[in-house]
Amino acid sequence: MRVLSEIGLWGVDPLPEMKKHMVFVVEHTDKPFGFNIRTSRNEMPIAIRMCQEIPVFIMENPKIKEQCVYAVTSAGSSKVMPESKSFQKLRETGSQIKHFHVAPAFWLAEKCVRYGVDGLCVTGIEGGGHQAYEKVGTNVLMTQVQQAFPDIPKIAAGGIGTGIQLAGALAMGYGGVVMGTRFIASNECEFPQPFKDLIPLARAEDTLLIQGVIANIRVYNNKYAQKHYGSISKEEKLEYEQKFLKTEQWKEDILSYDRVYEGDVVNTCVPMGQATGVTHKIEKVSNIIETVMKEAEKYIKNANTLLE
Repeated sequence: MRVLSEIGLWGVDPLPEMKKHMVFVVEHTDKPFGFNIRTSRNEMPIAIRMCQEIPVFIMENPKIKEQCVYAVTSAGSSKVMPESKSFQKLRETGSQIKHFHVAPAFWLAEKCVRYGVDGLCVTGIEGGGHQAYEKVGTNVLMTQVQQAFPDIPKIAAGGIGTGIQLAGALAMGYGGVVMGTRFIASNECEFPQPFKDLIPLARAEDTLLIQGVIANIRVYNNKYAQKHYGSISKEEKLEYEQKFLKTEQWKEDILSYDRVYEGDVVNTCVPMGQATGVTHKIEKVSNIIETVMKEAEKYIKNANTLLE
């Protein structure tokens, strides 16, 4: 494994990969898109480099500059992107790009607003992947943030996979939803078929909140999850990092995250949100979007009749 501080938490340099995927996107669609950079304390050197170099890459590619309108940061500081000189320059050169940060806790949403983010992605504990230590559900967290910041653009996430939930988010003042687990169960998803096949079969209660590399993480309940069972406090996590960060034990945990790409869904970390409980089949992405939109429209119209 190469030096983690130079190339990121997983031992892979994400910069050339992100550039390649951006080019791929604009070659296959003329629609707007965005990108995500993790800014966790364990990945800060690569996060800073990404936030400096990706805006330069965007400025050098007119088509990407036109279509790339969302810069999302997550899993750490919301200051890294707006403090980037190249990101500031990108905005000064006419780009319509907006900076959103993922907020899995109310205190973090408050912090993001103080730092001047353009929008928030509010995600509750039902979501797959790394989550906040506070363990607040999506609906309550959405309400807290909406009450405090009704005017800032917001996207909802965490256990969302249906049009019913989209309708609810729109009714609460949110501009849309993020669906992670639901889109893993799609024909186009790059994850191996064994991972995708799990989702329609699993129940919401087949996911667990366990100790993760960055924080607590919601995953599929398999042998790996049982080995790491039980959530952890922030203080305990920091103490653990002081003892084990960059040791062979820690590196082995990191590498186990990659094995899911090889199709091992038993002995590796399989991030999965509770939206698995409302996902019943693997479909084309276009079918998923069409179904979700039609269902949301149906429930929004029905809600209007109840208010008459």
